[in-house]
Amino acid sequence: MLRSRAHSVGFPGLRLHISALRARPPTPRPSIVMAATALPGNPDVSTFIQGINDKYLEVHRAYEDNFWATKMALSGASTSALSSTKNALDEFLSSQDRLQAVRDAEARPDLSPEQRRVLAVLRRTFATYVSEEESVATLRARLNDLEAELAGVRNRMRLGTTDPATGEFRPASSVQLRNAMKMSGEESARRAAYDALRSIGPAIAGPFAAIVRLRNELARRAGFPNYYDMKVQAAEGFTQARLFQMLDGLESATRQLATDARARLAAAKGKDSLKPWNISNALAGDIETRMDPYFPFENAVDVWARTFAALGIDYRGSIMRLDLCDRPGKYSNGFCHWPVPAYRKVDGAWVPAQTNFTSLATPGSVGSGKTALVTLLHEGGHAAHFANVDQASPLCSQERAPTSVAYAENQSMLLDSLAGDAAWLARYARDAAGQPVPWSLVREAIEAGHPYAAFTVRSMLAVPYFEKALYDLPDDQITPERILGLADEVEAGVEGGPAPRPLLSVPHILSDESSAYYHGYVLAEMGVHQARAHFLKTLGRIVDEPEVGAALTRVYWQPGNSVPFLDLVERLTEAPLTADAWVKELQVPVEVKVAEEEVAYREALEAGPRIPPGSPVDLNMRILLVHGDETVADTEVEGSLPAACAKYTAWLANKGT
Repeated sequence: MLRSRAHSVGFPGLRLHISALRARPPTPRPSIVMAATALPGNPDVSTFIQGINDKYLEVHRAYEDNFWATKMALSGASTSALSSTKNALDEFLSSQDRLQAVRDAEARPDLSPEQRRVLAVLRRTFATYVSEEESVATLRARLNDLEAELAGVRNRMRLGTTDPATGEFRPASSVQLRNAMKMSGEESARRAAYDALRSIGPAIAGPFAAIVRLRNELARRAGFPNYYDMKVQAAEGFTQARLFQMLDGLESATRQLATDARARLAAAKGKDSLKPWNISNALAGDIETRMDPYFPFENAVDVWARTFAALGIDYRGSIMRLDLCDRPGKYSNGFCHWPVPAYRKVDGAWVPAQTNFTSLATPGSVGSGKTALVTLLHEGGHAAHFANVDQASPLCSQERAPTSVAYAENQSMLLDSLAGDAAWLARYARDAAGQPVPWSLVREAIEAGHPYAAFTVRSMLAVPYFEKALYDLPDDQITPERILGLADEVEAGVEGGPAPRPLLSVPHILSDESSAYYHGYVLAEMGVHQARAHFLKTLGRIVDEPEVGAALTRVYWQPGNSVPFLDLVERLTEAPLTADAWVKELQVPVEVKVAEEEVAYREALEAGPRIPPGSPVDLNMRILLVHGDETVADTEVEGSLPAACAKYTAWLANKGT
């Protein structure tokens, strides 16, 4: 599952670079050449490939439809239907007969190179799920049932805070609780929000312990030492040991930076600022509140669309369903899934993607517009990526293993990084009257955020280190009590103390699709900084540069999972993946950052956005703005994206949210 990581502990870290903003006249949108011919080679093999494609889409869509209904709490949603369709998908992917048939096809001497490439992806996919141990299928089915039950437990939690003055219980999602810790001026309210987040751990630890033990048993029967190692090898193509060699280097390089940042915060704002319910507020100060007018929630979709169109991003006929607002029972994290993955049929016909995309905005609350926009950039980045995979099977463009987690997240995180660029802020952060965010406020944000950017790194690292330690436990130690204690130990060891986002409140660790997944965000962030450095060196800017979209499409997106992530990074940046660019960014003195970015901001302000507000936007995509079961606006019905956004804005006003 491709999800927002939601890991920031203060004002989102600004990624600001002077060379991101060298003024240049707009360049024409580059053409992206897409093959439109039939798959060459033996026609019988092509027919075989298409047969697998058709059956896969059938079971894939059935599961995805139930996944969306359950996570969005739609009427008629059924956890039993979710479990049964997940079982059907697992049975398809884990068929020994299907794997053997692919191997037999690969053995033919008359294959074209294109057929060999597609068959290799099919073999890797089925080999990921097939086990010689017959009981593995039974274990998978049992896990699906347990995970559906755990999802029910989590969805039914009475999460919220109690007003100390009135005793009134106020329901709140985990996103709203994190926002309260950041924005509330009352320490008692922040403490109540933190305690509510901490309550998730004890509520889920019992059923989660049973799932962890069963996941490890499944991995051992499949021939792996534990579940984490199995997931890493399946998705990334290398071992857990190699992964943590990479993560250990980043952990070591940022340890002292994080220690110094904690000492700096305590010296500046007092020791109480390090309490987990105070950290986010201490970092944000009132900057988030003063930034808020420049990110009106009702403008988020338009700003996202113009940002991507100015980069030359084309969704190639996709259909996207957007469910943006939080509500009771809705899944507590943004994500993007594809009921129909984009691919090209063996006869050359293009099948555009169909995308389900959700966020957890609370219109009217401080920070909701920025949160919605960053989520749109992130999940919309996923959608852009998977809309442009141009291979002869949907198995090349689906988000599960053997698609690399880091590969998938790299695309979205690169695009959501724009919201922290001075070049982007000067062009796109505008208030209701169209006035740009002033430089003085951008400067304050840099000064408040950059010295503490290491906190974000450590928060990201904590999740994979926790999951590694969790799946390394002997079975007899995988108990609710040990899980709770382990989470506290990792928070202390990696983040320096209790974390503002308790590890057991992170939704990724619970479900199969996103468990043992979070390391992908860390590797992806390495790739983000490396790619940004490359673009700035070769193109001179990122924001409003159409060649960025063309390069991403050509190098990163079109191959899908047919090329390993590490190879793609090297193809784009002409260097192996390392954390060097990220660490270098963290080490830049704040006064240097401010001086460079003032130049960048002023150049961007003079240039203005490549596509001004109110202009037609062509993303080559139909967008439906929905709220649960209700379709609020549809670009096909309303005739344009601006018209759909206007209707959605009116709906928000009438709804009073």
